[in-house]
Amino acid sequence: MIRLLYSVLWHLALPLIGLRLLYRARKQPEYLQHLAERFGAAPLIGERPRIWLHAVSVGETRAAQPLIKALLAQHPQHEILLSHMTPTGRAASGELFGKEERVTRSYLPYDFPWAQRRFLARARPQLGVVMETEVWPNLMHAAGIAGVPMLLVNARLSARSARGYQKLGGLARDTFARFAKVLAQTPDDAQRLATCGASGVEVTGNVKFDLELAPALLALGAEFKAAAAGRPVILAASTREGEEEPLLAAFSRHAPPEVLLVLVPRHPQRFNEVAARIAGQNLIYARRSAGLRIAPGTRVWLGDSMGEMLAYYGMADVAIIGGSWQPLGGQNLIEACAAGAPVLVGPHTFNFTEAAAKAIEAGAARRCSDLNEALQVCAALLANGATLQAMSRAGQGFAASNRGATARTLQTINAVLKA
Repeated sequence: MIRLLYSVLWHLALPLIGLRLLYRARKQPEYLQHLAERFGAAPLIGERPRIWLHAVSVGETRAAQPLIKALLAQHPQHEILLSHMTPTGRAASGELFGKEERVTRSYLPYDFPWAQRRFLARARPQLGVVMETEVWPNLMHAAGIAGVPMLLVNARLSARSARGYQKLGGLARDTFARFAKVLAQTPDDAQRLATCGASGVEVTGNVKFDLELAPALLALGAEFKAAAAGRPVILAASTREGEEEPLLAAFSRHAPPEVLLVLVPRHPQRFNEVAARIAGQNLIYARRSAGLRIAPGTRVWLGDSMGEMLAYYGMADVAIIGGSWQPLGGQNLIEACAAGAPVLVGPHTFNFTEAAAKAIEAGAARRCSDLNEALQVCAALLANGATLQAMSRAGQGFAASNRGATARTLQTINAVLKA
């Protein structure tokens, strides 16, 4: 009865879904592409058996890269159906796997019961693998009816999200209980997931530690560094709305004139908006999309590109991690550490609670109360090369010591496929 009410609410919200797509398409026209997929029109299965993996957006897609490559290598007879909810996630999978004929992309449908049944009937996967916390009641119910075993991997659940699921009562418990296995990032995540109804919960670690440092991007980072012509570089990585203005104001107050700020917004649809904010601060800026030239008088280089974050980390003397200065949970700091960039995070890192705490404990990162303090710390660090080098080495060691989650996840997937 609760799931029926949930489904009724989805149908009542259908006009709002259309309006939301139109609203999002004003800045990102891709939201109006592949609309049929959002209502269950998954690519039909071909001759190969199929493993389906769902990665909602960019972060989950990039985290899944080592796992997908391992699946392709160990199961050469299979293809991968990689589903997303956002155009940026879909674009990221195109960048990563566009030349791989055994990877097919699709949107996951909205959680109408008929749309999920249609999706599974067309996709016909042997197994479904959901990354992190993208949990939908009608999808899980339809998978049970279709006989598709489901895994929740690299699972994380903040205390705030757990409280939200618990308010749904039996609907949440029934949904989480339908996963054959739940592989959690940390013991705290495992405990919260079990409280929400998950069974068969294991702690396997965070697959984001198993990222590959692509040589081509490392080489591009060296080109970026050369374009900076020896200037100290502060990178503001994956910034979110509400963070750029205080960041730019603090940079103007505290950064010496020779320091270059490289500002990379999280969402591409905000590139032009952030450019206007830089101009509003009367700072001379250039855009990455205009080429590699950074004139001596340029104070801010706007990273308006996709798929180059590792290169930006490669040029950074210190990296400020976005999403942690507003109550948004923070963006991934693991890639910065692996690339050897000293890290500063803000007060809000609940999406990466354990990773942030361990990075700080290892000496790879520092926490600041706000962006004003962060820019003051940046200025002090840039004046102390020995401390920067120590943080860089600590970050690389921290990232290396936590690898292995992908291999453990793969063991579980293989066991379920053989069952």
